[in-house]
Amino acid sequence: MSAVGGSVADGFEAVRDAFAEAQARDEGGAQLCVYRNGERVVDLWAGQDKIRGRPYGENTITMMMSCTKAAVALCANILAERGLLDFDAPVARYWPEFAANDKAQLRVRELLSHTAGLIGFDPEAGITSDQFFEWDVCVEALAKMQPQWTPGRASFYHAVTFGFLVGEVIRRISGHSVGQFFAREVAAPLDVDMWIGLPAEQEPRYAPHFKPDGPTIAPDQWAGIFAARGLDLNTRLAKTLVYSFVSVEEFLVTSAHERRARAMELPAGNAIGNARALAKMYASTVCNVDGVRLLSDSAVRRARLPLTDDLTGPEDLRALASGDPQRFGLGFELPRKAEPMLGPGSFGHAGAGGRMAFAHPELNVAVAYVCNNMLWDGLTGPDQRWVGWTAALREAVGI
Repeated sequence: MSAVGGSVADGFEAVRDAFAEAQARDEGGAQLCVYRNGERVVDLWAGQDKIRGRPYGENTITMMMSCTKAAVALCANILAERGLLDFDAPVARYWPEFAANDKAQLRVRELLSHTAGLIGFDPEAGITSDQFFEWDVCVEALAKMQPQWTPGRASFYHAVTFGFLVGEVIRRISGHSVGQFFAREVAAPLDVDMWIGLPAEQEPRYAPHFKPDGPTIAPDQWAGIFAARGLDLNTRLAKTLVYSFVSVEEFLVTSAHERRARAMELPAGNAIGNARALAKMYASTVCNVDGVRLLSDSAVRRARLPLTDDLTGPEDLRALASGDPQRFGLGFELPRKAEPMLGPGSFGHAGAGGRMAFAHPELNVAVAYVCNNMLWDGLTGPDQRWVGWTAALREAVGI
């Protein structure tokens, strides 16, 4: 087995053993942290920072990819609990320019549930991964955009635009960028090492991600994928989807390895931190942790209410649908086959390559796994690195 650092509470030894066994087959590194009843009961790390040639340790920090979306969702839910944000209100109440092009009635909950019809930037807008660094350019492009389906009538993952859309609502209400709001209202009270916009002094702790092969889907492969499913690659929605995926791939492969990509705020995916921080964040939504509780029980029930279970993908993309679609509440993912979490009642969010974090209120459990090796594809089932320790955790907590 791989050498594992850290500790576990009595009764969680099998979680440690399963984590060690999984990481022994991984050329990268990972951390696993679990809270139970507000106490940290699992705190483990193993493996290597392959790019920088050093151990992946307890103080290593890593880009969390789309686990970031849950941090953004938490910020929005905090504002709602304070009475400053109404999920049923039109987005334009807080962001007047957003009303353009048939969006006057588009509701905040449709941004959070990936049902807004704004899955990517219109190719004509010219927003590539280089423009992701220009907040005002991106949000202005989205404010001008026309939804690509009737909002609330279909669901499809807003991979990059989610962060700009929800982040701008947070900025308009609070007067702070989403990174600033997260730092003040979440990271500081919890005293955790997690940032949306990494300070320069934290750079030495950072472990870059890596992939064992090239791009998941090369740009010239999309025509064949669409043709094989009888889809027209020339529709506006299809062009937007492909343009979005290519831009994300470019960011992950190139831009994300630059200092500026860690310093910026890309709240769909560039939060940086460790498993301790992410697990404590989730724990604070379901119980008191070191004197901090960020959401009430009623707010958690509202946040995890399924909003997309009765929806399908938009007509032009329906043939791309799998038998295991993503499920969303108010910004949080809900369990599915590829992301089982701890079963019904769980809420959380996965991140590209294998990051995963969630909470289960009835069990008073919060879990975070972060890694640097981009192995999980999100389509063919759970990351095999999760399977063993998840089963051991279920037994440890009595389910």
